Amino acid sequence: MARELTEVGVVGLGTMGAGIAEVLARAGLSVTAVDVDEAAVARGRGHVEQSTGKALARGKLDAAERDTILGRIRFTTSMEELSGAELVVEAVPERMELKRDIFSTLDKICPPDTILATNTSSLSVTEISVATGRPSKVIGMHFFNPAPVMKLVEIVRTVVTEPSVVEDVEALAARLGKVDVTIGDKAGFIANALLFGYLNHAVAMYENRYASREDIDAAMRLGCGLPMGPLALMDLIGLDTAYEILDTMYRQSRDRLHAPTPVIKQMVTAGLLGRKSGRGFYTYAGRDSAEVVPDAHTPAPGGAAEGAREVRTVGVVGSGTMATGIVEVLARGGYDVRFVARSPEKVEAVGRELARSLEKQVQRGRLEEAERDAALARVAGTTSLDDLADRDLVIEAIAESLPVKEALFENLGEIARPGAVLATTTSSLPVIECARASGRPEDVVGMHFFNPAQVMKLVEVVSTISTAPDVAATAHAVSERLGKHAVSCADRAGFVVNALLFPYLNDAVRMLEAHYATADDIDAAMKVGCGYPMGPFELLDVVGLDVALAIERELYAEFREPGFAPAPLLEHLVTAGYLGRKTGRGFRDHARR
Repeated sequence: MARELTEVGVVGLGTMGAGIAEVLARAGLSVTAVDVDEAAVARGRGHVEQSTGKALARGKLDAAERDTILGRIRFTTSMEELSGAELVVEAVPERMELKRDIFSTLDKICPPDTILATNTSSLSVTEISVATGRPSKVIGMHFFNPAPVMKLVEIVRTVVTEPSVVEDVEALAARLGKVDVTIGDKAGFIANALLFGYLNHAVAMYENRYASREDIDAAMRLGCGLPMGPLALMDLIGLDTAYEILDTMYRQSRDRLHAPTPVIKQMVTAGLLGRKSGRGFYTYAGRDSAEVVPDAHTPAPGGAAEGAREVRTVGVVGSGTMATGIVEVLARGGYDVRFVARSPEKVEAVGRELARSLEKQVQRGRLEEAERDAALARVAGTTSLDDLADRDLVIEAIAESLPVKEALFENLGEIARPGAVLATTTSSLPVIECARASGRPEDVVGMHFFNPAQVMKLVEVVSTISTAPDVAATAHAVSERLGKHAVSCADRAGFVVNALLFPYLNDAVRMLEAHYATADDIDAAMKVGCGYPMGPFELLDVVGLDVALAIERELYAEFREPGFAPAPLLEHLVTAGYLGRKTGRGFRDHARR
């Protein structure tokens, strides 16, 4: 049975250490908080007073509760005052030699049964533990910043950590109101191992000038529902901190995807550390400011749509969910829309679904009846591609099969009027192949809508090496009229969103495959620790494992990056027919829910 700890210590009173001390005191524990000198102690006390003061102002604490919390924390510069602690949490900077020195000192001061915990986010807990004479009593207890707010704690056991120690720390995490995941001692643990690989990949995309910082960040926020874009998050974390974490993970794992992208080191050397220095990938109003201010790299508003061709009439080819959603969005945006389906029955089905969807918007108060009627009046269906000959813009939204798309674009190239823009909604196939098949490659562009098109705000505008500038501008102008946020990128596998999202999902599958953590713990770590709307395995089951595998194969085929090769476990599940929610079973069994 787990011990009920009452006397604890914290060493290091920066933002994280002070936050941990506050969390422990809020849970009723007596806390001895230690830092190197009086100035550091004063800063630590200030952090706690400011944090609890904000809670008081927001009505989350009353004055008596705040006083009680502050009264439970004894601030000191003397490590000797930890001699009665049952558990000590170290939260000093991420330097191995510093942590080892502190653990060696704690080993001499604390009783033999005191648990020594490190808050390291990336260093080896095992290497820290052997600086003591009690490695079996050493454990990782990785809180997330800010500790009073973030609910996740990664509990990291080494190969010699006693089971009773793990049990005691898990019980403490529950007492603190935290969600804990217990894992082994591996570089980056769960959250950082998955998060920083993704962040590093995003920086490489920016460094290679594939897309702008604004477009990369907007794509991941709007396309994946993430709370922050990757480059803005790097600025928040601090590029120096990110570099140290990536470098530590690379030295432990030798995974090339964790090797820090060169521009990170260059920016750190130049003092461009992110918000803390007032400038990183973005420029801020001042040091430690969250306010982004324009700089030389800030794009001019509306610049991407300059020189667009006029579009009044639009054609859509397809009758599936995506095609129907695009038809609805176009009609609501005021365009005259004509869609092509394979049979009269499918034409009628699209009409019914369109009417049903618009009526639902009326019932929810999001659309007036007159607006619904006007949108429906703008839409006509047909079974003949020839009926698209007068369209200014034709959008293809058919099956994700290159031969099928090539055949369609060959026909569209002959049918569409001169100067008409031809767009493909492909999410993974080469746009240039469709462009070549059309015989008029300068008129072809990718317009990758996200599903459901009525809801998702993002459109990836994908230019090939042949796309005319005014054609890309037309895609931006149409997207803007539809109320969408368009981002620009070149014709490369995965574009922005899928190129960043699916390697992250693949890394999660590899982590599960290696039995490092369960699917539930990995999902919890990314949702609770990183604020993701869904964990990787929840998302894979929704997307479809077959779809994920197809995209990962495309990425691997184009980039030949070993880390992008689909995890064998994903391939085996697809072979077995476990495709996710659509079949009732994927990484989880949905038939029983």
